[in-house]
Amino acid sequence: MSALSAKPESPRGTGWDEVVRVWEETDAPEGSKVEIIEGIVTVPPPPSEEHNDTAELLQQRLYGSIPADCDWGIYQTLGLTLAETAGLFVPDLCVVPRAALRRRKRVPADEAELVVEITSQSNANHDRIKKTHGYAQAGVPLYLLLDPWHSGRPTATLYGEPRNGTYRVLASVEYGEKLTLPEPFGLDLDTGEFPLN
Repeated sequence: MSALSAKPESPRGTGWDEVVRVWEETDAPEGSKVEIIEGIVTVPPPPSEEHNDTAELLQQRLYGSIPADCDWGIYQTLGLTLAETAGLFVPDLCVVPRAALRRRKRVPADEAELVVEITSQSNANHDRIKKTHGYAQAGVPLYLLLDPWHSGRPTATLYGEPRNGTYRVLASVEYGEKLTLPEPFGLDLDTGEFPLN
């Protein structure tokens, strides 16, 4: 695993540029996501089959819920920059206006309408703590955390209304229950469809 640190208080300075260069040049195993979390390049192991199946099932559901007048894409490998926290996250899914991809080399996280992270046993705390804070700090309106590793009780938690780096929990259910994504999605998710690890 490659690791190089940058000071979070200066994400656009020389240290940040060097960390991004290392991120760009990291040769990770196929299927791995290389991310920058709090200024450190991280390479978690590739996700499990259940993890990938959950992402694909959710992506299918999301396609039917995007309003026709929105030119949004659903991406599984799009890096989102978080200048506020010296981060570059690659969420399991994100809904982003296609225009944001055309305007910049890297897409700022605040362009996302929704981000989804599915925890893995090896890095669940990144998704539960660091990414929750990072996405809230960036002002991402909705963050869906699918957590099959949550204390033996798999849960789905929807965060929203970001303010001062903190989200409000809009809904939290155990797998098997329904969770509703609010407008503009207006989608009732049956979390019982998601496989368990």
